[in-house]
Amino acid sequence: MRLGSGAFAASCVAIEVIGVAIFIRGFFPAPVRSSAGPEHGVETPAPEPMAGASSNWTKLPSPLFNKVVIVLIDALRDDFVFGSKGVKYMPYTTYLVEKGASHSFVAEAKPPTVTMPRIKALMTGSVPGFVDVIRNLNSPVLLEDNVIRQGKAAGKRMIFYGDETWLKLFPKHFVEYDGTTSFFVSDYIEVDNNVTRHLDKVLQRGDWDVLILHYLGLDHIGHISGPNSPLIGHKLSEMDSILMKIHTSLLSKERETLSPSLLVVCGDHGMSETGSHGASSTEEVSTPLILISSAFERKPGDVRHPKHVQQTDLAATLAIGLGVPIPKDSVGSLLFPVIEGRPMREQLRFLHLNTLQLSKLLQENIPSYEKDPGFEQFKMAERLHGNWVKLHLEENHSDILLGLGTKVLRQYLGALKTLSLSLSTQVAHYDIYSMAVGTVVVLEVLILFLLSTPHVLCRKAELDVPLLSPVFSLLFYMIFLVLSAIHVLVCTSSESSCYLCSLPWLAAGGVMVLVSVLLCAILSALIRMVIDGTLLKKRAAHPGSGWSEVDLLLLLGTVGHVLSLGASSFVEEEHQTWYFLVNTLCLALSQETCRSYFVGDDCEPQHYFQVEEQGCSDILASTLLDSTSYNTPEPVRTGKGASLSEAQGSCKWWTVLASPWLVLICCRLLRSLNQTGVQGAHRPDLSHWLTSSDHKVQLSGLAALSLIVIFMLVQKGCSPVSKAALALGLLGVFCYRAAIGIVLFPWQSDNKVISKGIIEARFVYVFVLGILFTGTKDLLKAQVIATDYKTRTIGLWEIHSGLVLLAALLLRPHNLPVLAFSLLIQTVMTKFIWKPLRHDAAEITVMHYWFGQAFFYFQGNSNNIATIDISAGFVGLDTYLEVPATFLTVFGTYVGPVLWASHLMHFLSSEASK
Repeated sequence: MRLGSGAFAASCVAIEVIGVAIFIRGFFPAPVRSSAGPEHGVETPAPEPMAGASSNWTKLPSPLFNKVVIVLIDALRDDFVFGSKGVKYMPYTTYLVEKGASHSFVAEAKPPTVTMPRIKALMTGSVPGFVDVIRNLNSPVLLEDNVIRQGKAAGKRMIFYGDETWLKLFPKHFVEYDGTTSFFVSDYIEVDNNVTRHLDKVLQRGDWDVLILHYLGLDHIGHISGPNSPLIGHKLSEMDSILMKIHTSLLSKERETLSPSLLVVCGDHGMSETGSHGASSTEEVSTPLILISSAFERKPGDVRHPKHVQQTDLAATLAIGLGVPIPKDSVGSLLFPVIEGRPMREQLRFLHLNTLQLSKLLQENIPSYEKDPGFEQFKMAERLHGNWVKLHLEENHSDILLGLGTKVLRQYLGALKTLSLSLSTQVAHYDIYSMAVGTVVVLEVLILFLLSTPHVLCRKAELDVPLLSPVFSLLFYMIFLVLSAIHVLVCTSSESSCYLCSLPWLAAGGVMVLVSVLLCAILSALIRMVIDGTLLKKRAAHPGSGWSEVDLLLLLGTVGHVLSLGASSFVEEEHQTWYFLVNTLCLALSQETCRSYFVGDDCEPQHYFQVEEQGCSDILASTLLDSTSYNTPEPVRTGKGASLSEAQGSCKWWTVLASPWLVLICCRLLRSLNQTGVQGAHRPDLSHWLTSSDHKVQLSGLAALSLIVIFMLVQKGCSPVSKAALALGLLGVFCYRAAIGIVLFPWQSDNKVISKGIIEARFVYVFVLGILFTGTKDLLKAQVIATDYKTRTIGLWEIHSGLVLLAALLLRPHNLPVLAFSLLIQTVMTKFIWKPLRHDAAEITVMHYWFGQAFFYFQGNSNNIATIDISAGFVGLDTYLEVPATFLTVFGTYVGPVLWASHLMHFLSSEASK
């Protein structure tokens, strides 16, 4: 069967998509869900268990609290309340925790620690997945069963003020609301004032049952300046005064109604040491949870240390407190101290409702639920509970009743803990079988594509795929039978659910057929290559086309990096892989330059590159001022160049030999600027030293020097108009950072009033757009004149310059040296390595990819979502605009790869005529 190169490539892409989809389906496991969705309406609660008769308790218990106020302080870390900062800045809250009528907990938030998934966890009791990180940017309506929905169904009047994410998740659920934008991180004052301004009016009224307040200011301060900023203390003091106002108002209302209220103080997630969040560090997952109510009696001297619980436990606790059903998908357990003061029968009733709900969820999601220890404990507790109820209704008040009640209580608590753990573990269970099949499909297509190179790259080429040969058919049937047997074995022996096993046999068989066909095609291609001697013929026809050490390094390094991603430790510390590869590449290039200069093909001393008469003092100036000039003489691969003695009076040969070592030194300096990864993120680095308030002068000087170097390296390839725009734009970058108080002008005092820098940033945006427009115009002109390579090259460089200016604006000042070193390395590699050594396009492309990945980590980024600098998305914006904010955040995060990709396009365009 013959296929054209286009059809073959399209088939490979389509099959790759199928393989990736199967892998993703296994990597993101199906969530734990109840088969009875919220659309089924309110179910009749299960009756109280009783041995030999029916109980008279068949309805839900009455609410424990008359009113509930939930104060969610975004990014509130547990040590902000329970640590030294709490004692200093939140004295009223600290008093309630230590001596007041309250119960304190440290609630663990599961990753991803971003706002929308955490709100879902608090209100539904379920464990959201990492796919919710994407949905966090534009939260959809929450369709799962939740406390807010149950409260509305029960006729509760609910009011909300704060983060508008709640209004997207729960539309039409609040009788009164006022949302604030959560993504405009530059504002940490008005965003909270817009919540507090409603308090006095609402607290005086009594026409509500639930009041939810979501404060964002603390989170925004963390994104801007980190957890050690002086602004943190001021914000904590502000929150403490608000909590005191709410608590005193609730106490005064209780004297009138004679029924207790509940004040819940919590955080959705914590804050890392850099001020961000999203990952699983202790600082990000540990949040305070404080329940304050006059119903929680506290004797003098009763010391209550915060207990560790799960964040998902709040949903079940709120449901019991409000007298509504527990959300069906909740995996949390009731916080027992809340009901500890109630009569024994009520305690057992509450625990039975929670345990029954978890056991039903277990039955619907785990096939072997009967073997689960938690389910066995629940059945035992339910039988004992029935015996207790029978004795209680017989008015048997002996010690036997008390002892049996205590035993049932312990049994229920043990079952709750075990069931909750089993369901939470099920959420983190990966479908290994689907992941393995998806990986095999992807690798098979990749290998088949590589074996078809270079024929598949030719437009009119046709490839012969032996689908109908007898040998192919026999091999296909054997492989298909083996894979089918493996599939049956996996599906019948696995206790957990697998996606491929849940598919119809026809669909699963289709996947097996696809894997078998690809494997047979690979084997056929390999056999044909061996029989035809393709490699031997190629080597004989081109004896000088063997793989060099640099070629082998680029191939093995890229393949090795891909294989390393199969281990989580290598993913967490991926920056170490790229640092090692880039450093090794510099050493390999150093060896190649030495061999190319001193040794020829016949192993005789000679020079591969001609030496120009150029003084040593002109080398640095040439590098800085001629960053886009590619007039380096071509290497002389045959014959002899200038002799070594003739070269002693010149620096050109020495510069070529020293350039790999210069690049290596630059990379080593950049490694010291930002520590990243999981193991080394806490270590001191130069960026922490520069960003401290004591070293603002040094940071200002370094930022100014970096901007000057950036201008010198970029301006040579630009038109005069673009040069002027670039110079003014870089000056505007420094003015913007000075306006927001991060750097200082020499004549500026440190106590200057800071602003948001809106005008200065937009001033820079004007020049960015102007330079990009000029470059785009040159590109369009080059499309009209097909042979005008110079205009196209200039246009690509001006687009590259515009991206550089945008990067300088978005990067924080301590990262400007990263941008300067990136441009310097690009210039050095272009002038003294790629051109003199005559590297081909494939080698140069892979080198650009390597350096782009390395500079991603030189910025301080990592595979940890908490290292994303969200503040870059709001430079120059005075309100939240989703599209510009998303674009700027993504660009600010991937500055390194983007700039190296744009430089690659310019370089290849400049060499297109050759």
